[in-house]
Amino acid sequence: MDEVDVVGGVRGLDRRLLSALHAHGADPRVAGAARGLSRVGEHGLLWLAAGLAGAAVDRRRRRVWLRGTALTAGAHLASMGVKRVVRRPRPAHVQPLVRTVGRHSFPSSHASSAAAAVAVVAHGALGAPLLLPAAAPLAVAMCLSRLVVGVHYPSDVAAGVALGALTARLGARWVVSGDG
Repeated sequence: MDEVDVVGGVRGLDRRLLSALHAHGADPRVAGAARGLSRVGEHGLLWLAAGLAGAAVDRRRRRVWLRGTALTAGAHLASMGVKRVVRRPRPAHVQPLVRTVGRHSFPSSHASSAAAAVAVVAHGALGAPLLLPAAAPLAVAMCLSRLVVGVHYPSDVAAGVALGALTARLGARWVVSGDG
């Protein structure tokens, strides 16, 4: 199989997977949940609010919470920067269930902020082992919601997750350091 066929095959798979997941939006309960997750995930709002709430409640680890929140915001900003460079249009073969802030889909900023937030929690610096079992499924649901509402291809979400995880990995030492 030559390079062009591989690219075409990946694009076709991307479209088919999106169509299959988007079909679940026909169920009003699924559509409602996906829309809600899309709204609270806009600009990383859910993850940023959770981080700020953690900083307000957990005074002993306030700096770690704030740095983790900043790292999550950084992952979101990085994804927006990549979108400006790549400029991949949003899927046109499905009817979106939500409006989007921007026209470009690669990578998913919702996925970037979700992955970064979960990676910060998974790192363990927050000393709250009960957070990961709640945060990880919520992040997965948020990523899937972007497909159900029809505004991203699966590769957009996968790239967003990778970018968020990479951002969190690169900033992990800073989050837990005592440096100002």
